[in-house]
Amino acid sequence: MKILLIGSGAREHALGWKLVQSEAVTELVSLPGNPGLAQLGPSIEGVDPNDVGAVAALARVHAVDFVVVGPEAPLAAGVVDALSDVGIPAFGPTRAAARLESSKSFAKEIMSRSGVPTPAAWTFEHAADAETHIRSHPGPYVVKADGLAGGKGVLVTGDRDEAVAWANKCVGEDLGGSDPRVVIEEYAAGPELSVFAICDGENSLLLEPARDYKRIGDGDTGPNTGGMGSYSPVELPDGLLDRVQRTVIEPVLETMRNDGDPYVGVLYAGLVLTDDGPKVIEFNCRFGDPETQVVLARLESDLFDVLRAATTGAISDIELTWSTDSVVNVVLAAHGYPDSPRKGDAITGLSETDGLIFHAGTTREGKHLRTSGGRVMSVLGRGPDLKSARSAAYAAAEPISFDGRTFRTDIAASASIG
Repeated sequence: MKILLIGSGAREHALGWKLVQSEAVTELVSLPGNPGLAQLGPSIEGVDPNDVGAVAALARVHAVDFVVVGPEAPLAAGVVDALSDVGIPAFGPTRAAARLESSKSFAKEIMSRSGVPTPAAWTFEHAADAETHIRSHPGPYVVKADGLAGGKGVLVTGDRDEAVAWANKCVGEDLGGSDPRVVIEEYAAGPELSVFAICDGENSLLLEPARDYKRIGDGDTGPNTGGMGSYSPVELPDGLLDRVQRTVIEPVLETMRNDGDPYVGVLYAGLVLTDDGPKVIEFNCRFGDPETQVVLARLESDLFDVLRAATTGAISDIELTWSTDSVVNVVLAAHGYPDSPRKGDAITGLSETDGLIFHAGTTREGKHLRTSGGRVMSVLGRGPDLKSARSAAYAAAEPISFDGRTFRTDIAASASIG
C-alpha cells in the first residue's frame, strides 16, 4: 500500500521509520517531510498540510491508499474529514473529535461529563476576569491557552503577576488561535506520565507508556518546551494502566460516541500521578513528541496493521508485542530554544554516531545539513536496562555538533514515578 505521512518532525520520522518495516507498505510519501524521512521515500513540498482540500486533492493525484496524520494542526483543521469525503482512509480523529486537543475548555467539559478525574478548571474570555480569579486564589498557578499553541501554551508558576501576564497574553491572541480564551487550572502535584491509546471509536488498545521532560533545563527548570527527552518503559504501580483505561479512556470514548463524534486515532492522556490517584492534565489527539520515538523503538508489532485496525473498527483484534529493552531519547535543540531558536547552523558528526537518529528541525542545503527549527533531532539509545540505554543515548549524542547545541543532561536519571 502507498502511504502518505503528514508532518515534518521527529515524531513523523519515527512513524515513517516504523511504517516502512511493514510488508504491507510498498511506498511512503511524506508531506512535507524532512531530511530523515527523505531517506525512506519521496517528500512533497509546496502544499500546506493545513489546507485540507489541497491535501485531499494531492492524495487522490498520487493514488494514496492510506494517510497517517502526525501533527495536531491538520487534524484540528479537518484533514481526516476532507480525505474521507474523497474516499481515502486516514488514521486520526475528525475535526469535531480533535477538539479534545484544539480546545482545552471542550476537553474539560467532556471529562466532566465522563466522570474523568482531572484538576478543577475555569475558562475566561476576558483578561480582567482571569486576573480577578488569579488574584483571589493562592498559587501555584496553571495558566493555559485554550487553543493550539505548539506545546508552548502552558505556564506553571508561583508568581501571581507572571500568571496574570500570561493570561493576558493568551486572551490577547498571542497564543491559542483565533478564538482566544484562557483556562486556569488547579495545580496538581506529582510525577507526570504519558499514556497512548489507539482507538477505533468504541474500543481502545494501550501502548507502552513513556515519560517525557517538558522544561528546557535540568531539574525541570526554565520554560516549557515541546519536550526535551523521554524514556520507556516506566516503572508503574500495579494496575495503574488498567485503571487509566477504565476511568479515563473508555468513559471519554463512550461520551464522544454518544455525542455523535466517535473518536478514531490516538488519544494521548497526559497524567499527573497525585496522592489521590491519576488525574488528566491534558488530552492530545495525536502521537506525542518526544515519547513516540521511544515507544515505537520498543514496539515489535506491525504498526501499519495497528493503525489500519483502528480505522476499520477492529482494534480489539490486535495484540501487541514489545521489546524488553529500555530506550532513552535525548533531544538536541537549537540555540535560543524555545523562545527564539536560531536557524542555519551547520550540523556535523552524524556519520560518527551509532544511535538511532530522528530528524526534526533540520534542512539539507546541497551536501550540508543545517538546523531549521527549535528541536533539531532526537537521539535514541537502547539497552537491557534504563541505565545502559541512558548511557547509550548520551554517547550517541556526543559526536553530533552544531553551534549553540542545547540538551538536558538528566533525561532518565531517575526512573521512579510513584
